[in-house]
Amino acid sequence: MFKFCQMKHIFETLDKMRCLRKRSTVSFLGVLVIFLLFMNLYIEDSYVLEGDKQLIRETSTHQLNSERYVHTFKDLSNFSGAINVTYRYLATTPLQRKRFLTIGLSSVKRKKGNYLLETIKSIFEQSSYEELKEISVVVHLADFNSSWRDVMVQDITQKFAHHIIAGRLIVIHAPEEYYPILDGLKRNYNDPEDRVRFRSKQNVDYAFLLNFCANTSDYYVMLEDDVRCSKNFLTAIKKVITSLEGTYWVTLEFSKLGYIGKLYHSHDLPRLAHFLLMFYQEMPCDWLLTHFRGLLAQKNVIRFKPSLFQHMGYYSSYKGTENKLKDDDFEEESFDIPDNPPANLYTNMNVFENYEASKAYSSVDEYFWGKPPSAGDFFVIIFENPILIKKIKVSTGTEDRQNDILHHGALDVGENVVDFKQSRQCVTYLRLGEFKNGNFEMSEVNQKIPFDINCIRIYVTKTQKEWLIIRSISIWTF
Repeated sequence: MFKFCQMKHIFETLDKMRCLRKRSTVSFLGVLVIFLLFMNLYIEDSYVLEGDKQLIRETSTHQLNSERYVHTFKDLSNFSGAINVTYRYLATTPLQRKRFLTIGLSSVKRKKGNYLLETIKSIFEQSSYEELKEISVVVHLADFNSSWRDVMVQDITQKFAHHIIAGRLIVIHAPEEYYPILDGLKRNYNDPEDRVRFRSKQNVDYAFLLNFCANTSDYYVMLEDDVRCSKNFLTAIKKVITSLEGTYWVTLEFSKLGYIGKLYHSHDLPRLAHFLLMFYQEMPCDWLLTHFRGLLAQKNVIRFKPSLFQHMGYYSSYKGTENKLKDDDFEEESFDIPDNPPANLYTNMNVFENYEASKAYSSVDEYFWGKPPSAGDFFVIIFENPILIKKIKVSTGTEDRQNDILHHGALDVGENVVDFKQSRQCVTYLRLGEFKNGNFEMSEVNQKIPFDINCIRIYVTKTQKEWLIIRSISIWTF
């Protein structure tokens, strides 16, 4: 979406850092060190000299090459301590316990419309009684207008008193005195001055919210204050997290819009909060988050469909301008995410590039892609433990490549796993059925199969000229 300018490397030794004010371009590493030094002063003393703030502004850089600086970022900015902010608790109860998921919202006064109450209502209404026990909602009323905050606190406490008493709704405010300079900032991307101020303050709003939520739960999901939730979204998120056990990830995305539905490990929140503060004036928060993910070595977006959260606001929080963005992958009713128990996948088909077999079994929006298969070719899933299956669904082809389907094939289930030279296989298989129009789906599998299942095999029954995409393999268990 944008590209940063390359900057010249000018720091050969620590002595040359004294020339900082005389240089207009600096290396990312040098600037990062300067940023961290000043950040530490800010954290420890809660005070930074005005001249030092000006220096930070003058020397900030656009160079955030993720691959080049990933190790530097991990070493130099592995913050574990909290930012020194004294929050005002506007609505809360004592003795909070740690929960599974914290849902964070930051809200400011809008010139038109107010969707915060509806967003909070949707979070609670779309959660079951059992799910409510595992979530906490933290609302940061980030506007400096105290009259607006008072009105909002009154409305929130009246409508959601029982959730506040139960300890699952907290309303906070970070005082203006803790904010960095918001006027006279750099006008990157030729943004008008008021736009730069708005998005820069928003970055700090989020940073203080993340900082507060660092120890409230195991996981954290960010929402905007004009969002509608799908039913039982927590159960869906937990299922996805379980399916990715043992997989490295920094950010999971449950919406394709803005800063909506982005999930993090809570232990990453202090580092993310510091990161947003360090570069608060550089760019919008959703752009910064892309770099944060890359700097922590998650190269690709991990996004799930259908989306769990939908943007519902009509007017933007910036100047009240119209914002009709909608996530067309959103489904409001509860959707059934497959269990996909741990397994190894094998195929004798000719795999194209890096579209390996495991991608067909992933919850992420990716797939297996192979060159034209021949009769007798197979694609096998070997489960780590025997399972009792409720439902199986296999989809081939994509919207862009509708002919790359399995034109002639069958699905078998097997038992009695044995080790061969290069893979493990089941000794016996039982055919469940044939593929129709490239798809296979069967419910109540447990009533048709007299044994616990060790393997599932997709078997090519006739050679085809077309390539084969296996878009998704979904398994539901008991």
